[in-house]
Amino acid sequence: MKRYGLIALVCLLAACQQTSQQGASSYGTSNRPQSTVEVKSQAQTLNLQSLSAGLAAEDNAAVKQAFAQKQSHVWLAGSGVVKKLLPDDNKGARHQRFLVSISPEQTLLFAHNIDLAPRVEALSVGDVVTFKGEYIYNPKGGIMHWTHHDPQGRQSGWIKHQDHTYQ
Repeated sequence: MKRYGLIALVCLLAACQQTSQQGASSYGTSNRPQSTVEVKSQAQTLNLQSLSAGLAAEDNAAVKQAFAQKQSHVWLAGSGVVKKLLPDDNKGARHQRFLVSISPEQTLLFAHNIDLAPRVEALSVGDVVTFKGEYIYNPKGGIMHWTHHDPQGRQSGWIKHQDHTYQ
């Protein structure tokens, strides 16, 4: 989430710089300098929420494509917002379960193996998580699992939450 905030801030500053330069270059042709208030007004038209949503959409393009093509057993990375916390699955290997919204149209069920990796601590609805794991298609949006290290040393996944990586 910090990355998106930093990117949004950089884009906002670039827009202010560009707007200011445009005002300075038109000064000679219109004989009317652009005031600071006008520059601020133009900069405020940027929709930072749309910018961060657009960046998240790019991050999740592969997950959305796997869902659209009904693919399974595909290793993918992305990010999203925790939508709902579910009870642990304690049958066989124990799994921490929760739903993550990656777009308005798609939600993923996470099955994070807590016998092989630490539980994602202090997870709450509304929190942002980034992830890597194996995607399994289902009509409800899909399942992410193998979000932990592989004890046999093959491909591994992870979940990042509040500057901590769980693997």
